[in-house]
Amino acid sequence: MRLAYITLPASLSGHRKVTVSHGVVQRALPSARLARTRSVPSPRRSEEDHARPEHAYLATVLGRVLAYDRRPALWPARLGAPRALMPRLPIVLGLRLFPRPGGAEALSLTRALAGLSAETRAAFVLCSVYGLPDDTVVEVLEAAGAKDARGAVRGCHAFKADEVGAARTLALSEEFDACVLQATPTDLLRRRHRTRLTLVACLAGLLTGAMLLTQLAPAPVPTTALPAAASGLRAADLTRAPADQWDNTARIDFTAWPPRGSRTEDEQLLNRALSTWSNPGPGTRVVTTAATSSAPPLSAPQLLYAGEVDAHAVVLLHDGQRLARYQEDLRSPDRTRLDVARVDDADVTTAAAVNLSSGSGGARYLIAPWVAEVQSRDLLRPDVLARALDTTEDGVTEPVPLTAGSGTGCHSRPVLQLRSSAQIAERHAFLLAGLGDLSPVHLTYTPLPGHGTPPPRQPREATGSAALVAWSHQACTLSGLRDKDTRAVNAWEFAEQELPDGADRAVWTCMREASWRGPGDVTVTLRVAGDGAKAPARPVSRVRSTALCSRFGQHIAAGTVWRSPRGNWYALAAGSRAVTSLTVSGDVTATTSARTLAVPTPRKPRFKVSARLATGDRMDGVMGVS
Repeated sequence: MRLAYITLPASLSGHRKVTVSHGVVQRALPSARLARTRSVPSPRRSEEDHARPEHAYLATVLGRVLAYDRRPALWPARLGAPRALMPRLPIVLGLRLFPRPGGAEALSLTRALAGLSAETRAAFVLCSVYGLPDDTVVEVLEAAGAKDARGAVRGCHAFKADEVGAARTLALSEEFDACVLQATPTDLLRRRHRTRLTLVACLAGLLTGAMLLTQLAPAPVPTTALPAAASGLRAADLTRAPADQWDNTARIDFTAWPPRGSRTEDEQLLNRALSTWSNPGPGTRVVTTAATSSAPPLSAPQLLYAGEVDAHAVVLLHDGQRLARYQEDLRSPDRTRLDVARVDDADVTTAAAVNLSSGSGGARYLIAPWVAEVQSRDLLRPDVLARALDTTEDGVTEPVPLTAGSGTGCHSRPVLQLRSSAQIAERHAFLLAGLGDLSPVHLTYTPLPGHGTPPPRQPREATGSAALVAWSHQACTLSGLRDKDTRAVNAWEFAEQELPDGADRAVWTCMREASWRGPGDVTVTLRVAGDGAKAPARPVSRVRSTALCSRFGQHIAAGTVWRSPRGNWYALAAGSRAVTSLTVSGDVTATTSARTLAVPTPRKPRFKVSARLATGDRMDGVMGVS
């Protein structure tokens, strides 16, 4: 290495000399068979060892190094040696390598060596460092292809006598050792600029080549459907999570689902599913939820299920952001369907079940592996206990009627009641409502605020007695959310009011429907105790695409007209916990420092509601159903 490093042209940078030195030495090393009987010479051998055969390796290294400094007559000097003479390895990207820096004497020696020819520098190393006799040095140089070997040896001796007195000691130091190196980064900004230019050039070349191939390619020959995906993905590319991953990760979502079903090894079925997702045929019905792309996955998706459900072959895939359900009719294989839905940021509840198949008898759900108990209950009967659902070994439930049924009546609103394993969360039960999408909707509940101005309460699972009673009055409104890309619905009881004329108390509720896309709609309702235990709440107002009733819109005021049991009309208004005063204006005018207000009015008056918050800000109330 030292011989190659010092002999290489002084015009090369230190980094280039290091990499070229390693390349020529590596390519000149003997084979493993020869290495058992021969060794690379160490510096300063005795003179009686000068005839050893390893001198041939020195000649090989020198031959490659001297050839590096020889260019064809017409080869530009600024380009260095031709590529054919350059070593292929090693290749160092993003770093620059240099021997350790020396002092003034080492710098003086470097400058003095730069003034010598490559053959003289090689003779200097062989004579001074390795201590070889002059005749041997001449033989090695001639074997390496030196033009004037004896002249190089004479120049070496003249250099040692006149230029540097301690040249040999310096040449043996780490400043000339290409195996003891320090690394520094390259110019990061220039490297990024060059990388971008290279990518742009490659892309332009690929586009140009593709256009030429398109023009030169023969007309396509009609073929049958490909068994593999048009995007190049095949069944073997699908990712599969281990069966126990959900119990060994802090990320509890679809990525922790293991593949289940009787046909997870059916490559033909899986290839058809991938091919349909990539390029649906004319006989495939494609259904996507709002703002969801049906484009093929960019990388191999995860297999969640492959099996047979209700006379259909079903494949369920997850690409990290979307669920894709592929169905083919076993009685008519040409009839296929592809459903794609967003499920980004799913969690332990919203990734707890997936609709595998829907029919007149209801929907069959594939339950997450971390669910320990599967039940069903009717939202309209809060006092009736949930009943257990039969589930196969693969986690597929018996048919469960959809919560948002196709009928016009509101006689039953069945939902799933699931309980997580104690390894996930102790005593964690939650409700999911099937509204027709792939993922059922998570139902939550926020109770009434306490006295004064307490901190805001967070949504909680809707499995307690108060939550079930509240949802029994809101359940019928779920029919309007069928196939609407709804992720979760929270029923927030934000105010309680004593009604005039001896009527019972009323509860104001803001029901927020959050979508997978982000925006949410709210519906404000009023339920009066005298209306009955199962009576639907009265809609007061509806606002679309709003932050109201979320953690980014924690304040609300609303108003409506109400007729008492005695036949009198009142303007009612109510505000959430941070409201300090309410004002109604229009056909009726009134102000109160309370969070609720009831003012006698003519029949069906027109009025507006405004509120002042504890912060001093004012806000307009929501009025009317749009």
